[in-house]
Amino acid sequence: MLDTTQSEAVPPKDEPRGCLFALSQPPLMIFLAVIGCLLLMASLHDLLLL
Repeated sequence: MLDTTQSEAVPPKDEPRGCLFALSQPPLMIFLAVIGCLLLMASLHDLLLL
């Protein structure tokens, strides 16, 4: 029959973390939110008040 043991299917220990892991960090998300709000306020100021 077919051998279905898990002995050869060991997951790699040092798996590289991608961009989604970096974006899930709270300090980076706070920084990006602040920059986004500043850009939004500047664009609304240019569109509506000038």
